[in-house]
Amino acid sequence: MKPFRTLDRFIMRELMGPFLFGVMAFTLIMVAGGLLFKLADLIIEQGVSLGVAGRLFIYELPSVVVLTLPMSCLLASLLGFSKMSTNSEIVALKAAGISFSRIGRPVLVAAFGVTMISLALNETVVPLGKIAAQNVMRYEVAREKPALLKEQVFLRSSDPSSEGLRRIVYINKLYARSGTMDDVVVQEFKGADLVRLTTARKGTWIDGVWYLDDGDVFEVKGRNTVELTLHFERQALPIRLTPQQISRSTAKPDDMSCLELIKYIEILKAQGKSLEPLWVAFHLRLAVPWACVILALIGAALGVRPMRKGGASVGFGQSILIVFVYYVVMSMGRSLGQAGHIPPILGAWLPNILFFAGALLLARRADR
Repeated sequence: MKPFRTLDRFIMRELMGPFLFGVMAFTLIMVAGGLLFKLADLIIEQGVSLGVAGRLFIYELPSVVVLTLPMSCLLASLLGFSKMSTNSEIVALKAAGISFSRIGRPVLVAAFGVTMISLALNETVVPLGKIAAQNVMRYEVAREKPALLKEQVFLRSSDPSSEGLRRIVYINKLYARSGTMDDVVVQEFKGADLVRLTTARKGTWIDGVWYLDDGDVFEVKGRNTVELTLHFERQALPIRLTPQQISRSTAKPDDMSCLELIKYIEILKAQGKSLEPLWVAFHLRLAVPWACVILALIGAALGVRPMRKGGASVGFGQSILIVFVYYVVMSMGRSLGQAGHIPPILGAWLPNILFFAGALLLARRADR
């Protein structure tokens, strides 16, 4: 057991350097390709201070680092095992009866740890960083005032007590903090026909229930006939969403954690909106971190083969090519899933499925 532990520590040391190099190199490439140009434009064109630009850089950096972790795992295993292969260490290990599956075990363990870190970052630091960056852009760069209300909010819902009855609620102004809304219009449909129209001057959130105040109910008979049925001082509005949930119904999924995204999907499901793009985004949050394990296995399987020339530069080029193909497949799967051509879970996990099959094939050949 002790020699195996020594082997694990040795392999981990061989991978640590290339991994850290990969994180820094790929982060620099991705940052230089977009974020730095954006910050330079803010400093030069809009006169943003270096302090504000530095904060934006820090807030945006976690989302970039998370994307570089799978690439770094691939580069680390590829360069680390290539070095061991060039030094004939892989040959010596195989001659001692140690299989590739045993040699690659510490790689998978380390990649699994990176996956857990990536998932944790996606749930905590990344959403907070994006929200903080947006607040800096909105309130310090663009000099906007914090929004206290949402304007022109549309909600769609169905009534389980009346089969086929659907509601479309239009809210001119929503004050989520105080739980009030102004100028509310409720349209009720039976199939494709508008059957009832309710208007109210105000709406109030009281003890978990929305109430409409000072409103009128109209019955729609035919295309051109609308009759006033009654005037009310207050009546309940059958919407189960809290003011905060209604306000967040227009939030960006990229700013949410996986748990928040599930709640967001539940909100939109009650409104009858298309959910495929959101489910694809949810599964991608899980699929991309697990690419660390898959790409690390591919890198290890390719690295045990001796390189004739080129060394680290060839390994870096191979990593770029493999990552490029991975993200091309990911983009295709995401588009197919969002369009509903394939299930969202398949669209998000498609590159992992294909690359995992390729990793198993390469690992079997490396074990010969």
